[in-house]
Amino acid sequence: MIRDITIGQYYPAKSCIHRLDPRVKIVCTLLFLVSLFVQNSVLGYGIATLFLAMVIKTSRVPLKFIVKGLKAIVVLLLFTVCMNLFLTKGGKELVHFWIFHITENGLRTSVFMAVRLIYLIMGSSIMTFTTTPNGLTDGIESLLRPLNRFRVPVHEVAMMMSIALRFIPILLEETDKIMKAQIARGADLESGNIIQRTKAMVPILIPLFVSAFRRANDLAMAMEARCYNGGENRTKMKPLIYKTRDHMAYLITALYLAAVFVLGRAVPFHLWIF
Repeated sequence: MIRDITIGQYYPAKSCIHRLDPRVKIVCTLLFLVSLFVQNSVLGYGIATLFLAMVIKTSRVPLKFIVKGLKAIVVLLLFTVCMNLFLTKGGKELVHFWIFHITENGLRTSVFMAVRLIYLIMGSSIMTFTTTPNGLTDGIESLLRPLNRFRVPVHEVAMMMSIALRFIPILLEETDKIMKAQIARGADLESGNIIQRTKAMVPILIPLFVSAFRRANDLAMAMEARCYNGGENRTKMKPLIYKTRDHMAYLITALYLAAVFVLGRAVPFHLWIF
């Protein structure tokens, strides 16, 4: 399960998505995520599916690598689907078993919520797979720069987010090593009830926290030794400049949003209860 978490990883490839300005990818990803929650029709989600498939194909990131990241949210996905399926009332009753009632509104809501969560993870993964941590830092800092007028430490916030993204794969690898070392010493991490499994995680969490604090201290000392000073008047080796392909990406995203809002809401398209 630890190796299935792909958030924060960068997949190097030669594609036009990789060459886009990081600000474009951040803004377009946010707009795509917003579009998933503002429409509630089969046609709208069909358009979102085509758009996401086009982006994945253009990015040249293997689909199995993107789907691999969904394994980490299987439990959350099943819990969300079950809660919406059995607790949402309204419409014609489809199944009645003991105290469980499945209605048309419950089935429709659970399916749409599952699609939203899956597309949310896949859309966010495309951004991290095609953007380096340094690119994400520069893009976030550039987008949040207007907040400097309100004395918000934009550079420090962007730096913390970049460091967090860099540490995720490192900590996951460290966790995997600690678990293998504990299993080699005879630790049982997979059997027993929830309480026993929680107690078995203590020998893993303690060395993991110690390792994380040690890495953070080493990083802080290295930055101080190099006289790092971020914030105002700090120049960039690779300044962010919009190019033609960036404007085209904005245009394509705008057309997608127009199609979702216009076709998804105005065109009458019904499929069973959806």
